[in-house]
Amino acid sequence: MVMISAGSFDMGSTENTVEQPVYRVNVPAFFLGRTEVTQAQWIAVMGSNPSNFSNCGVDCPVENISWNDAQEFAKRLSDKTGKTYRLPSEAEWEYAARARSRGKWSFGDDESQSADHAWYIKNSGLTTHAVAQKRPNAFGLFDMHGNAWEWVQDIWHVNYQGAPSDGSAWVNGGDQAQRVVRGGGWYDLPWVLRSGNRIHHDPRARFANTGMRVVRTN
Repeated sequence: MVMISAGSFDMGSTENTVEQPVYRVNVPAFFLGRTEVTQAQWIAVMGSNPSNFSNCGVDCPVENISWNDAQEFAKRLSDKTGKTYRLPSEAEWEYAARARSRGKWSFGDDESQSADHAWYIKNSGLTTHAVAQKRPNAFGLFDMHGNAWEWVQDIWHVNYQGAPSDGSAWVNGGDQAQRVVRGGGWYDLPWVLRSGNRIHHDPRARFANTGMRVVRTN
C-alpha cells in the first residue's frame, strides 16, 4: 500500500461531456494499493482464480471479476487482516491517477510516452501483463493507466453536476444499476487511458479486461 497525502485537485476534464463540469475536490489522506490486485492475492483471499488470463501468471492483475466480486474480496481481506479495505471512490482514484499532474495522463500530455507507462493496444499483445513492469506515477503507483480497468465504488452519473467535493464515493442518485470503472485496459487506445476518462458497467458483469485496486482506511 502507498500512503496518498491529502490534497485538492480539479476533477474531470473538457474532453468528454461525462467528465464535466470540472470541479474542485478536497481529498483526505488514504492508503491505496501500489498495484492492481494480482491473481496471487486474489487466490490467497478467495481460494480460486477467475482470471481469463490465468496463463499470464499470478503476478498479473486478477480480472474477469464483477463489482460484486470486488466487494466480497474487500470484505474477506478485511476479515482476514483485521484492517478495513474497500474500493476507492472515483475521486480518490482520479486524484491518485493524476498524481498532481494537470495533463491528460499522469505523465503529461505527450501521447508518445504511453508505452513507458502503460500496457495498451499497441504493446500488450492483447493480454494482461505482470504488474509494476511500467513506470510508476509520481505517487509511486503502477498501472493506473492500462493493463486492467479498475472498479471504483461509485454509482454511475452522466456528469458531475452535484458530485460530492470531499473525496467520498457518490452513491446517491444516478443509475443505481451501473458502477464506474476507471483506467483503461490492455486493448485500449491512449485516449481511453486518460486520468479523467470514465465508463460504467453492470455490477454483476465480468470482463477479461476489468480488475480492481483497494484502499485501506486503517
